Amino acid sequence: MKKIIDFRSDTVTKPSLEMRKAMYDAEVGDDVYGEDPTTNELQEYAADLLGKESALFVTSGVMGNQICLNILTNPGDEVICEKDAHIFWYESGSPAKLSGLQIHQIEGIDGSLPVKKVKDAIRPQSAYYMPESKVIEVENTHNVAGGTIIPLENIIELRKLADENNLFMHLDGARIWNASVASGILVNEYAKYFDTVSCCLSKGLGAPIGSIIAGSKELMHKAFRVRKSIGGGMRQVGIIAAAGLFALKNNISRLSEDHEKAKILAERINANPNLEININSVQTNMLMFHPKTISVEKGLTLCKENGLLLSGGKVGLIRIVTHLDVTFDDVKKSADIIDEVFS
Repeated sequence: MKKIIDFRSDTVTKPSLEMRKAMYDAEVGDDVYGEDPTTNELQEYAADLLGKESALFVTSGVMGNQICLNILTNPGDEVICEKDAHIFWYESGSPAKLSGLQIHQIEGIDGSLPVKKVKDAIRPQSAYYMPESKVIEVENTHNVAGGTIIPLENIIELRKLADENNLFMHLDGARIWNASVASGILVNEYAKYFDTVSCCLSKGLGAPIGSIIAGSKELMHKAFRVRKSIGGGMRQVGIIAAAGLFALKNNISRLSEDHEKAKILAERINANPNLEININSVQTNMLMFHPKTISVEKGLTLCKENGLLLSGGKVGLIRIVTHLDVTFDDVKKSADIIDEVFS
């Protein structure tokens, strides 16, 4: 059977044998009672890694983001975010559905929020007829922008603005591990400017399920209650938490390999006159390119027929996400398929 090379997302990774063994050997208890030792170890380890007082294991990145937004706000409040933010486009309307929140989208630059535009978007406290601005949300790395890294200087300026206006900051750090490895900036340095942080374990780190949220003890106490209220309370969840703990201890530094794979593909795509790519935006494990001669849909279909799975990005773009389950040989073969399809 022909091997299928899957670059649709880094969510398609499967647990390694070593990770599966860690899951099999995990010591478990009832996590709703706080008695699952493996989950407790994961939460303590993640909190320390992120430089936060406390952390909580949740089932997904969407759950993590939505719990964090919920505990920072009241119904009717407004969250300021970049216009292509994951919380707006890809979380099933959850800010409105779960927390009664309004989203204020800002046109960004490669996923970064211009401070002046954010300042102008903050509602005046005297305007009782407007929603109340409550949270500035940052996504790092930024998915729709192509896995771009939000500059630390931008985050620091946003934090200063938030403090001046009594606003909270939330980090959608689904791929913050990628940002850290590529930039050399520790995750706790990124995280310290945010009241809450959500980080995925099931993308580039290779765990099958789960995310971590982190913040102060008071906020995570509230998060525990909200998690339970939306069906996120889990019992002997250490079997799953063990995979996340293994991922954090073993799979962060290797993300640089995924970044190298993305650059190799980007260079091949950039050399194809029938394809268009902003090679400067290829900063981590993701890239977007535009086919000039055929439609995105046709290109995806032809690639699939040749054993290569890609996905659609923004309108007119094809997305590639590299990960630990594809080899450098797979990368070379994929580049050959792309050249053939878009010749």
